[in-house]
Amino acid sequence: MAKDRSDPPRPADRPAYEQVKDWIRGHIARGDWKPGDPVPSEAALMARFAVSRMTAHRALRELATEGLVTRVQGSGTTVAQLHRISSRLVIRDLHEEVAERGHVAGTRVLTVAQEKAGAEVAAALGLRKGARVFHTVLVHLENGVPIQYEDRYVNPLAAPDYLATDFATTSPTSHLLRCAPLTEASYSIEACLPRAAEARALAMTTAEPCLVMVRRTVSGAHVASIARQLYPASRYSFTGAFQA
Repeated sequence: MAKDRSDPPRPADRPAYEQVKDWIRGHIARGDWKPGDPVPSEAALMARFAVSRMTAHRALRELATEGLVTRVQGSGTTVAQLHRISSRLVIRDLHEEVAERGHVAGTRVLTVAQEKAGAEVAAALGLRKGARVFHTVLVHLENGVPIQYEDRYVNPLAAPDYLATDFATTSPTSHLLRCAPLTEASYSIEACLPRAAEARALAMTTAEPCLVMVRRTVSGAHVASIARQLYPASRYSFTGAFQA
């Protein structure tokens, strides 16, 4: 098999389907293949990598599950459009999801504060009204495009060092998974129209629909956080399920 000069190294101990995925992911990450561009077919991958059809099929299927490519029966496989990228609904770092798609993650920090909990926030976190809580508002970006507006309240009893985090480089989810290990989570998802400030932060109008997820996480004896996360419906969709 001839090797492209742009091919990434492929260690011999790495499974063949992962080598195929790395090669495709590398072309997408470097911008060689743009959204909508065709991806080599299973037959082409079989010839290039000297692998079985099952291996080529698995590589493309897993890339489709990860949201990097789109597969349409009869039409072949193409690089996924940014505005149709899907995320499996699991408790994980959004920055990692973006990196896995070969894209660049970024964060705009709007609010990092210690506040007194109002009645609604206190009830959600299992605290008394007026108790001390941590509050962050962030906008998460993918290749410079806003994909999530996150408004989160955190219980200091579960994550006392939360406000010391550099949220420009570390996501709240990453910090909480490390410092307040998840033991329980609940969530709801519905469609809504963004508030004016949310729309501005997401570079959209107040007439454009969003998907909003409200997620409550528990770590041991404490409710760790309550987060309201908005996603522009034209750029993001949810698939999958959560299992502890």
